[in-house]
Amino acid sequence: GLYRSEDGGDTWTKVTGGLPQGQYVGRLGVTICKSKPNVMYAVVDNQAPRPEADRDDERVPSGELTLRRLRMLTEEQFLQVPRDVLARFFRRSLPGLDLDEVLRKMRSGEMKVSDLVDRLRDANATMFEDTIIGAELYRSDDGGRTWRLTHEFRLDGLYNTYGYYFGQVSVDPTNPDKVFLLGVPILLSEDGGKTFRSVGGRGVHADHHAIWIDPRWPQRIALGNDGGLNLSWDGGYTWQKVNNLPFGQFTTLALDNARPYRIYGGLQDNGTMRGPSNHDPLRDNPWEWESIGGGDGATVQVDTRTNELVYTSSQFGAASARNFQTGEAWGITPRSAPGEPPLRYNWVTPFLISPHHPDILYYGANRVYRSLDQGRTWTAISQDLTSDPKQGDVPYGTCTTLSESPLQFGLLYVGTDDGHVWRTDDGGTTWREISRGLVPFKWVSRIVASPHDRDTVYVALSGYRDDDFAPYLFRSTNRGESWTRISYGLPNEPINVVREDPLVRDLLWVGTDMGVFLSWDAGKSWTALVGNLPHTPVHDLQVHPRDRELVLATHGRSVFVADVSLIQQLTADVRAKPVHVFPIAPVSRSSMWGYERRSPYGEFNPDRTVRVAFWLGKAGAYRVEIKDGTGAVVKSAEGEGVYGLNFVDVSLMLSPGKPIPPQGIEWKPRTLEEILKDPFEEYRPKYLPAGTYTLEVASGGGNASTRLELRAER
Repeated sequence: GLYRSEDGGDTWTKVTGGLPQGQYVGRLGVTICKSKPNVMYAVVDNQAPRPEADRDDERVPSGELTLRRLRMLTEEQFLQVPRDVLARFFRRSLPGLDLDEVLRKMRSGEMKVSDLVDRLRDANATMFEDTIIGAELYRSDDGGRTWRLTHEFRLDGLYNTYGYYFGQVSVDPTNPDKVFLLGVPILLSEDGGKTFRSVGGRGVHADHHAIWIDPRWPQRIALGNDGGLNLSWDGGYTWQKVNNLPFGQFTTLALDNARPYRIYGGLQDNGTMRGPSNHDPLRDNPWEWESIGGGDGATVQVDTRTNELVYTSSQFGAASARNFQTGEAWGITPRSAPGEPPLRYNWVTPFLISPHHPDILYYGANRVYRSLDQGRTWTAISQDLTSDPKQGDVPYGTCTTLSESPLQFGLLYVGTDDGHVWRTDDGGTTWREISRGLVPFKWVSRIVASPHDRDTVYVALSGYRDDDFAPYLFRSTNRGESWTRISYGLPNEPINVVREDPLVRDLLWVGTDMGVFLSWDAGKSWTALVGNLPHTPVHDLQVHPRDRELVLATHGRSVFVADVSLIQQLTADVRAKPVHVFPIAPVSRSSMWGYERRSPYGEFNPDRTVRVAFWLGKAGAYRVEIKDGTGAVVKSAEGEGVYGLNFVDVSLMLSPGKPIPPQGIEWKPRTLEEILKDPFEEYRPKYLPAGTYTLEVASGGGNASTRLELRAER
């Protein structure tokens, strides 16, 4: 309900004058007109059921069968429906079902009409059914004491059944009759809510969540929705899309083996996209990132044999395959067999390509399915792995995560949204629940089989949906027969993903609701990865085994990529040293260094540097020296280092150039030697010549060295 305070919030009184009351009142949004504060609006998500007669027009001719009409049939009436009507309905709504088999089972009593209705249950379609009153706008002209409904018609399509996702209303600060309602569309009323029209349009995404009207100039409006940010300069009649903000809400991640490798991800309400891993948003064409799937992007997998067969999905398990080489596409969502209970699909339904053969897929609904032919046909390999809980407005009691050991075919792990963890050692013939020792009744956010040890497995759980923000992360070295908690030292942030590094055993990467952490010792201790990474939810991450890069899928700040090859080299022996310097790749020493075109606007001394990466066991001052073959120091640099990894760019310049006099130089060569000489030689910067050097780092009494090669260009 709505509450009012007249003493700055010290006491509150429930407002009852004209607003809906009772169990069906959902989320409310309130706004006050700045220029006329007695005028207030409240948008109410009214979940009260509509009368059956008040449902939307199906727009289907008489004599045809629809789901709504099917629900009202008895078995006897169903058998009296003309066969051609049934055939059209089955082709449209029940593809894959044998009509003759259904009729036979209906006559024998093996099947009921309710079995067909259950099979047609669609969590996505249910969200849009017109079974409730939905959004309503109320207005008060006396500061919120009494309220009245502003409109005589339903605001259909504004909230559908999920008004809890919205709840925003805004009034023009200078015009109490100009009101914006935010939902799937954005609606505008200019008569105090009596009538409305949609004011979205080209470049304006659906699902609106935030609006700001400039109090000094109400023509300027900022609108936030599932597509990002829009601006209006004419009071909301037209909109400009702001396209240079990295607001992508990635949910999942996949990587291929192209060169450069491509990043694939499912994005909240923005489908599935892919783009090159070396993409520079400030330099490269934004269309290098392409859309390859629709809906609310969910799980994505790539067959890396060609990098062109891609499996994508959207909400509630709607999955498909597409071969970008041949253009072939096919649906891959498994369905329950006739007579079996309908399947339940998570919003982000998990499926994966087997690491043992790319034609084999696993798919988790509330049961696990396996396909041997790229998802064209499926076989159920498990029973219902959930507790089959009571259902709400979205499916519950679903699989959330799958993992097959890359070291043993058929060693498969499954986690569910109601806290169950299962294992099969024989490809699904038998299953064993291994939840004992874990935190009960939590959402299993990730389960990952170790790529280095057949018996090791990691599981992360999230209590986010219960307002429990503790980090739950466990490790087992006996296939889940017992568990050790390894989240001590992590902050109170729900854990979304855990991965063991594909190249380094016991090196763990964890993504939480606030960032990324790593452990070199299988979870005994943790280090935060910060740098230029914002505090943002990390919903998925992977390390590319060839390129040794960590890719983060963040839910709100798009994708980040980092070279982690140095971290992979930080063994326990290296970390125990006071100083360690990492190998340096050969540097190409061009003979044209110093001969670049000079800037006409001042002195031009292009510096040439070499980046040195080194480890310090303790924070403190350091000194870097470059020594020639005789041991003489030819270049050096100093600074203050931190505990851990440090980076410094050491100049290779021996002496800077000098500015050329404005009047130029006198040059009158006579001999061959003078003619061939560079007349500006003394004005040019000088650099270390090609050759092999020793680079040494010293700090706190310790030192380490590596080879530095300046390789002459051929």
